[in-house]
Amino acid sequence: MPRLILVRHAKAVDRYDADDDFERGLTPRGREDAAETARQLQAAGIGADLALVSPAQRTLQTYIAMREMIGNPGFEDPMALYHASPDMLLRALLDALDRATSILLVGHNPGIGVLAQNLAERAGRLQDMPDGYPTSAAAAFSVPDANLDTVTLDLIVNPKA
Repeated sequence: MPRLILVRHAKAVDRYDADDDFERGLTPRGREDAAETARQLQAAGIGADLALVSPAQRTLQTYIAMREMIGNPGFEDPMALYHASPDMLLRALLDALDRATSILLVGHNPGIGVLAQNLAERAGRLQDMPDGYPTSAAAAFSVPDANLDTVTLDLIVNPKA
């Protein structure tokens, strides 16, 4: 059954400590949190065949901190994922289902958080989602069809909890 794994990038440096938003990298805590998220996914037996990653520095570094523990998935970093809307992120995921059965998406709030909450609501588990979808949060969903008529929330990871 296809699986979608939605991860918000880990804690990044303050925007005033970088030349621009796109170049903001992770803090040491961010690297630790990203690895912890990956460990929890791995412990639950959740890996990925394909990673769709925003090309911003903080999302790429989040993916790099996670990739070995989630199975070294194939990698794509289309510019369209940078601060994408929930609808655009969902379209990218559904389009990727013809190339992979387990897809990791590493993105930014508000888009990634809203999409995770929308899918959790379809699964009847919205109340289980962390408020604000914090950095390094992850949600793994099983989706038996591309229409998303039936969605199951398999795992929520919140390293700050």
